[in-house]
Amino acid sequence: MTTTPAVRKPKTRPADRIFAGSTIVAGSIILAALTAVAVFLLAQSLPALLADPADLPGAPASFWDYVAPLAFGTVWAAFLALLMALPVSLGIALFISHYAPRKVAQGLGYIIDLLAAVPSVVFGLWGIKVLAPAVQPLYTWLVDNFGWLPFFTGPVSGTGRTILTVAIVLAVMILPIITAISREVFLQTPVLHEEAALALGATRWEMIQMAVLPFGRPGIISAAMLGLGRALGETMVVAMVLSPAVLISFVLTGSANSNTIAGNIALNFPEAYGLGVNALIATGLVLFVITLVINSLARFVVNRRKAFSGAN
Repeated sequence: MTTTPAVRKPKTRPADRIFAGSTIVAGSIILAALTAVAVFLLAQSLPALLADPADLPGAPASFWDYVAPLAFGTVWAAFLALLMALPVSLGIALFISHYAPRKVAQGLGYIIDLLAAVPSVVFGLWGIKVLAPAVQPLYTWLVDNFGWLPFFTGPVSGTGRTILTVAIVLAVMILPIITAISREVFLQTPVLHEEAALALGATRWEMIQMAVLPFGRPGIISAAMLGLGRALGETMVVAMVLSPAVLISFVLTGSANSNTIAGNIALNFPEAYGLGVNALIATGLVLFVITLVINSLARFVVNRRKAFSGAN
């Protein structure tokens, strides 16, 4: 008769228990902080959500009529910024990781990282003093030649401070975030995959299409969502550059532009009082929900390809 030997559990050292406990505490702090923010926003928003709409700023028909143009402007400006920044960021990341000489790639990487450290108020000043006057003639040309498109209907803005100008500045701001993450993801592509593609006769661009981009797709999505989150919550650039109005409009070159939630809070919070403060906090709750939903969708997409790529 054979007896199975007793399986001994590995002895846990005190350092392991301390480290495991520390990680649990750190994770719990993040969840507690997120919950505290959500509870604060909800508690402070209830007076505005339950109040008579006539008492809200602008006396809208309902709270949602008040917040809808702001939510639209927030998503519209961030979407335009991501649309412009993502292709450029991926091109820079591919150039650094697979085309540029080592010294050039290292120097360009430092420049990209430094660009991420520039304060947003500096970007705002650049947008007002340099970018807006420079692009105003371009807007006039677009309206004159492409005014039949709904995005470029007149009249054109005389100052250049439009939603498109804000989107360009936001694109410059999120470009280093997307570029830095994408660059690191591309560098993690297994060398054997790249060499196998080249050995089969693929050109360098075909190798990138077959090996690098499929491997880095989850990381690209994560980088894009981080950049989008930065654009959604940006305050100073919108408050400084945009000439806001309460409307929903897809026109990119006009003087009447949809404001964003963050920009509206920054502009109106110093003078707000009573129910006006609760209304602004309620719009912050809407922004919180929008950001949470977008990042949750991005995480869902990334997790679908988790088994293929370790770049997430």
